[in-house]
Parts: sequence; C-alpha cells; structure tokens
Amino acid sequence: MTPSEQPKAPITQDVHTMPRKLPEGPANLIGMTRDGMREALIAMGTTEKQAKMRVGQIWQWIYQWGVRDFEAMTNLSKAFRAELAEHFVLEVPHVVTKQVSTDGTRKYLVRIAGGHEVEIVYIPEEGRGTLCVSSQVGCTLTCSFCHTGTQKLVRNLTAGEIIGQVMVARDDLGEWPETGARTYEARLLSNIVLMGMGEPLYNFENVRDAMKIAMDPEGIQISRRRITLSTSGVVPEIARTAQEIGCLLAVSFHATTDEVRDTLVPINKRWNIEALLDALRTYPKVSNSERITFEYVMLHGVNDSDEDAHRLVKLIEGIPAKINLIPFNEWPGAPYTRSSNNRIRAFSEIIYKAGYPSPVRKPRGEDIMAACGQLKSATERGRKSRKQIAAETGLAGE
Repeated sequence: MTPSEQPKAPITQDVHTMPRKLPEGPANLIGMTRDGMREALIAMGTTEKQAKMRVGQIWQWIYQWGVRDFEAMTNLSKAFRAELAEHFVLEVPHVVTKQVSTDGTRKYLVRIAGGHEVEIVYIPEEGRGTLCVSSQVGCTLTCSFCHTGTQKLVRNLTAGEIIGQVMVARDDLGEWPETGARTYEARLLSNIVLMGMGEPLYNFENVRDAMKIAMDPEGIQISRRRITLSTSGVVPEIARTAQEIGCLLAVSFHATTDEVRDTLVPINKRWNIEALLDALRTYPKVSNSERITFEYVMLHGVNDSDEDAHRLVKLIEGIPAKINLIPFNEWPGAPYTRSSNNRIRAFSEIIYKAGYPSPVRKPRGEDIMAACGQLKSATERGRKSRKQIAAETGLAGE
C-alpha cells in the first residue's frame, strides 16, 4: 500500500468525550441556517412557496431586532405564530454571572444545554468592541500555557450556542436596533474573535454556520473582515475555512522549533510547523484576507530569545503576516512566567525591523481572569497544582 493509499486518521477529537445528542424537545430556530429553517417550516406544514418568505421574516425578527418571542412577530398571522410556538423555541445561552473588569472588559459565564458552562469575553476599545467567543465546552488540545487547556473537552457547541453568545452580549450592551429599523446607530460589538474556549476547527460545521449567520446582511451584519478565527493548527481544515467562511485567520504559533512547539502546542506532533506553514501560504489568496495573524505568547526562557525572533522571521517569509506578541497571562498553577517587558520589546524590535507589524497585546480583564488563555468555566474547573502541570508538560525543574 502506498502512502497515498493509507487510510487517513480522522481530524476530529475523541468522540467518546462527546454526547451522542442534545436533549430532545422543540427545535431551536436560533442557529439554523436559512436552508435549515426553510426545511423545518416545510416539515411543520408550511408550503414551499410560503416557507422562503417566512424564513426572511423570522430571520429579521431574530437577528436584526433580537426578538425572542414569536408573539412579537407582528407581520406573521396569529395562527402561524401559534404554530411556531408549538414546534420551536428561541433560546440563547443563559447568563449565570457577569463580571466587569476595571478596564471595562466584561466576562460572562453562560449555561447551555446539559447544564454545561462556557465563558465569553467582551473587550471595549475606542470606536469598536470585540467579543471573544467559545466553540467548545473545554478543550482537547492541552496547550501547556493555556488555562482553558487544563479543562477536559466535554462537547462541541451547537451553531445556536455559538451565535447565541453574540446575541447574549448584544442583549447586555443594549445594542439591538428598534423594531423596524434597518441600520445600526452604534456598533458597540463590531468584531468577533473565535479565541475563547475550544479549537474552532474541531467544530467546523457549527462554527461556519454560526459565522454565516453573524455575517448575514439581513441580520447582525458583521463583515467577514471583522471576524477572526484562531486555530492551533488543524491543517486539513484551513483551506476549508478560506473557502466556506472567508474570515480572517489567526494561528496560535508560539514557538519556532518543533521540539518546543510539541510541548507548548501538542497538536504540532500531528501537523508540524512545516505542514502548518504550507497550509497558511495559500490562505490569504483563497479567502481574500489581507494577512495571517501569528499569535505568539511570550514565555520567560522558553520561546523569547533573539534567536527565536530571527527564526520566526525566517519561517514566515513570503506569508503576509502580523505577529501579535502576547505577554503570558498567569493563572493559578501555571508552569510558566511572563517574559520581561525589556525582553518582549527586544523580540518585537527584531520582527519589526524585518518588516512585520509586531504589536504587543495589552492584557485585558486580568483581574477577572478574562485575559487570553485564562478562560475556564467554574463548573468544569479541574484544579491542578503547579507541580502537577509542570510534570505533565515535561518542564519540571526548569
């Protein structure tokens, strides 16, 4: 058998960690694609001719005006509204707690089907606001510097649970336009980053469907250039992301040698740096994105040397890129410490002189554990000591 004939390993995570199905009951219209909603209405008894029109009407109520009550959909007949209420629900994740940082960052702990909880973070900035969305309960990647990665994967989020996070944040921000309005006076939530809990490309279909809803011109209307999907390097799904979503791409890179990246980002053992970079070289062209963002967490004595900076520049040669340098956000039991400000500046300077933007990300929401790599829902929080985690990552004694 030739190598090309060898059976390919599946790219999804261990299915034994995933429930076979969500609780049964009326179907949730939130998260359905337009085609899916049309088929659901036809199955309810709506004619094919009427279904297309009804989808457009319902879609606007849900995603343009944020309505969650069928009775409020006044351009639908009373009988049809009653039928909708009998067959469907309009449910978004339930907010359990909201914390507000001294810098204005908001962190929401929300509950989804099955009683599981995930976290969402809203980061206000001048003239814009970014929502960091989760795609899984927990994470399967076990990146050793990431607090979320110490929480075992429970399940993928549905498309409704993903777009529902956006809707929950807009509820809290009071950003839905008045019923009947077609334009937004303000854009408090202008950007989405799929950088919360989980690996988005291990939940591709649900992430794609949710982002298509977010981008729909008759709904929430967030441009694909204002949506960034962050992956740790699920190589086979990168081209598919360019073709089927077309959003901006960020990569959790974090190391310049396979030896170090194997420890920091264990998925590297499956798709190494060379394979990842090969996939990234074609992404901007296929998706019409301007450049790839390389996320690089700065870890003292691990990946922050001048040699690392020079290697990084050499590795990404030929890829339109921006390098986001992320001061490590420490969490209880973390086996690493943050690089010094002087070391981060020196690293950044080398990259900048090579012609790449190299902004240093300002940590946001650290006081409420809302910064990058700190998300971990309270109900799933398996506490480990610093010594345990260090032993697991092979860094004991360093």
